[in-house]
Amino acid sequence: MGFDRSDFLVNVLETHKMKHIDSLFDKFKERRKEIKEKLQEKFVDDIYTPFNSGSYAKHTAVNAKFDLDVVVPCKRNSFSTITGMFDDFFDFLQSEYKEIAYIRKQKVSIGVEFFADEDNDIVQIDVVPGRELKQGDYPNDNYLNININVYGSNYTQTNIHAQIDNIKGKSDARQIIRLLKIWKYQNYKDYKSFFIELIVIKAFENKIVSGNLWSKLKVVLEYIIDEIEGDNFSLKDPGNSSNDIAKTIDSYKKTLLKNDFKFLLEQVELNDENLKNHFKENEKYKIVEESSESKSSYRINDSSKAIIPPSNQFGL
Repeated sequence: MGFDRSDFLVNVLETHKMKHIDSLFDKFKERRKEIKEKLQEKFVDDIYTPFNSGSYAKHTAVNAKFDLDVVVPCKRNSFSTITGMFDDFFDFLQSEYKEIAYIRKQKVSIGVEFFADEDNDIVQIDVVPGRELKQGDYPNDNYLNININVYGSNYTQTNIHAQIDNIKGKSDARQIIRLLKIWKYQNYKDYKSFFIELIVIKAFENKIVSGNLWSKLKVVLEYIIDEIEGDNFSLKDPGNSSNDIAKTIDSYKKTLLKNDFKFLLEQVELNDENLKNHFKENEKYKIVEESSESKSSYRINDSSKAIIPPSNQFGL
């Protein structure tokens, strides 16, 4: 049989599923739980209940590269300034974890990267503190002001719950988002995952995206090629309609992305198997045939106990 583009992409997604790293992911979840409990114990009545966000909450995580995010909604009158709030959280996490983790200020979050353990596993949790706009409003509207730790003190308004809700039920879009995140990591591109998420969702909203996985990916790539450099092209943040994510991307980077995707499509048209140069399976969890006489039995590399059904039965 010839090379099937869609079947190959299905396999790529399969090898990047989070289920393959359950033991590692358990370590992430345990550290996240620990941090949430410590923050609640420390700040008590100054905060509302922390919640999970990021790619795992949105079901767009891939096992090649991920972290876990915790958002901590803070009460308006508990912190006089947003920068002060951010610094208080940083100082607390630094005092709690400096002996076992690197603590660093990031653009909108505080990164807690634990030192490698006995299995050489590294766990990273990003903590995002945000302050409600008015005292007592957060439980009703979910809006927060988030510190921006770039170019001095600044902040932006957002609704992270709305960002998570924006992708709920969009399983086809999530498949394409995961593929493009895999492409991004493997090809060392620095496009923000949130930008990729929004532009894929917009493609689904403006084009008929149907057929097999390759057909869907092709339509999305063609949409991005056609629209990304348009003067009126916008990507409104579902958490803040006045925030246009498209305007945060430099024009030269938009051109680079357009050219990257044009090259990808051209290469695949020349030879189907060129798709392998742009999307690679995670070799550690690659699906391989057990027998040359039977195509109904597959296993995961280095794991004799993990049995995976044929590719046309994969759950996405």
